[in-house]
Amino acid sequence: MTTLVIAEHDNASLKGATLNTVTAAMACGGDVHVLVAGENAAAVAQAAAQIAGVAKVLHADGAALKNGLAENLAAQVLAVASNYSHIVFPATASGKNAAPRVAAKLDVAQISDITKVVSADTFECPIYAGNAIATVQSSDAVKVITVRGTGFDAAAATGGSAAVETVAAVADSGKSSFVGSELSKSDRPELTAAKIIVSGGRALGSSEKFDEVITPLADKLGAAIGASRAAVDAGYAPNDLQVGQTGKIVAPQLYIACGISGAIQHLAGMKDSKIIVAINKDPEAPIFSVADYGLEADLFTAVPELVKAL
Repeated sequence: MTTLVIAEHDNASLKGATLNTVTAAMACGGDVHVLVAGENAAAVAQAAAQIAGVAKVLHADGAALKNGLAENLAAQVLAVASNYSHIVFPATASGKNAAPRVAAKLDVAQISDITKVVSADTFECPIYAGNAIATVQSSDAVKVITVRGTGFDAAAATGGSAAVETVAAVADSGKSSFVGSELSKSDRPELTAAKIIVSGGRALGSSEKFDEVITPLADKLGAAIGASRAAVDAGYAPNDLQVGQTGKIVAPQLYIACGISGAIQHLAGMKDSKIIVAINKDPEAPIFSVADYGLEADLFTAVPELVKAL
């Protein structure tokens, strides 16, 4: 029984979600192999070989794999799939795009967004915005799985010494082409990888107030900035900062929620945070039910005072 992890990378470095996925793969039992599919990604393959617990790295290098197009990545996975009992993707935009194609081609049911491996054929997945946990058992010969990174600790990035094996890269499927990308650049940590997140809600009232109140606290803490869906929908913050069921799933060491009532959809995206601090003037706000520390106060007074104290 061998598990194949599909590495997420940018052809220069591994993404952190790969390390969490390796931890999940090790829990399935047997050896863990990692597939690095890209162009000129030898450095990524070497980095994958250093991950503790990885027995082998498969390196597929070809122009068709440069931009991680789902059709070509899925074809590359299928080219080596016959050797594996489990094929595991990070539950990221890329993983969620490619995994269903692999599952469909193998004629098996995909097991999505797992947060725990009970045994080699049984897994736990959150449903109903995380309010219930489903235990799923699969009798399929090959399990195609996506892993919620916040459910597993990251594997050690060093300490391994896996062999790197070159495999033939697939040809371009011709079904899609990469046109371009527009990437937002920030000096702040990336939201899903940040150890500290300061989030603002609709109570901030405007984009100016959002920046005026949230940014200084985030600067002091070296934190990423997040937002509730209500704040995003109101135009106070850009869409890529949204935390929640329809945004990003995060689990930082510290999550500070300012003026966020704590709707179930928001809680689904952040309730796995190690320490949750809530600042809200409504004593009945649902956010207090999951907070480790709650401050019933006007955020426009409390947050500047907190910044001064820091």
